Amino acid sequence: MKVVRNFILILIGLTAFIKPSTGQITKDQLSGKINTVTTAVPFLTIAPDSRSGGMGDVGVALSPDANSMHWNPAKYAFVTNDMGVAISYTPWLRKLIPDINLAYLSGYKRLDKNQVIGLSLLYFSLGDINFTNDVGTLTQTFNPNEFSLDAAYARSFSDRFSGSLAFRFVYSNLTGGAYVNGVESHPGMAYASDVSIFYQNKDLRLRDYDATFAFGANISNIGSKISYTQNSDKDFIPINLRLGTAFTIQFDDYNTLTASVDVNKLLVPTAPVYYNPGDSVDLNGDPVIQYGFDPNVGVPVGMFHSFYDAPGGFPEELREVSIAAGVEWWYAKQFAVRTGFFFEDATKGNRKYFTVGLGLRMNVFGLDFAYLVPVNGQNSPLANTLRFSLLFNFAGLDGKK
Repeated sequence: MKVVRNFILILIGLTAFIKPSTGQITKDQLSGKINTVTTAVPFLTIAPDSRSGGMGDVGVALSPDANSMHWNPAKYAFVTNDMGVAISYTPWLRKLIPDINLAYLSGYKRLDKNQVIGLSLLYFSLGDINFTNDVGTLTQTFNPNEFSLDAAYARSFSDRFSGSLAFRFVYSNLTGGAYVNGVESHPGMAYASDVSIFYQNKDLRLRDYDATFAFGANISNIGSKISYTQNSDKDFIPINLRLGTAFTIQFDDYNTLTASVDVNKLLVPTAPVYYNPGDSVDLNGDPVIQYGFDPNVGVPVGMFHSFYDAPGGFPEELREVSIAAGVEWWYAKQFAVRTGFFFEDATKGNRKYFTVGLGLRMNVFGLDFAYLVPVNGQNSPLANTLRFSLLFNFAGLDGKK
């Protein structure tokens, strides 16, 4: 078990030092070549709550609740209650290690008719890990951990449209000050922001049924790079563009059905393809890029390049878009059944899984469960793991529900 833990930590730590592989290749050979887009602190992209987790990880356009901070803080402007709080817990790699988990605490408070503020804390614990030196002597036992602390301001501009700005502090301590390749490490820290919008139209009719259409967009984690040693290159955090829609049909006073689709794209550089060092090097002796762009650029340039820097051109750019789709059925606004599917191209991470979930809402209390089922033989850190979220929604101070 200790060997597995050390192996996982090494893989995480090495992301700050590994450079893309080199080799000469033709443009046609790039099709189907694995070229996953990687970033530091990937825990920021994990779906933290069980409602969206049961719907294939959709959420940017779903109806607002206390967990909207992660998906689209602009939704807070249309939340119905005066205040709400949610607590979520997600076991991680539970088949291998019992003490790795993701915890999420989020909430909101309405200031007036148009303004809402939100706060959240996302905490990822990697469990206890033993560090040893080159000869296998135990040097320290440490609990690697990462967290982000968020604050958001959301405002409605009309009865259908809202926007939000969110700010985030990210802290990642993976090594506890241990030496990596002879260099002392330190916790990584970054600052980021989210910009999001939300639109909803509740005045639609589909034949004889009331219907609601919603659209959401969120560019999250726009912020500084992060590093773990003084002499290593800084890495991008997972700047992400999320777009999505949701369509809800109310069949009668008891039955409501929502279908939702999200698309995601990381706005960070894609690793280029280099010439073989024996064929072409620059004045410093480093390999020359054959296809793609230099990934060692600033954040604004990297975000802009991310739309056209894939070595395989536009077809590869399309493969960098992941798709999530989910369905939610509510009975009497108290009991929900959910399912969904998440798809990621085989060359960009190959995550593919079905999800199922249940929801229960009482007066001020709510409970959600989610369960993930990998497909095509692909494993997942969340495979066969039950996740849950606990929600508390409070009516306005005037006593209205």
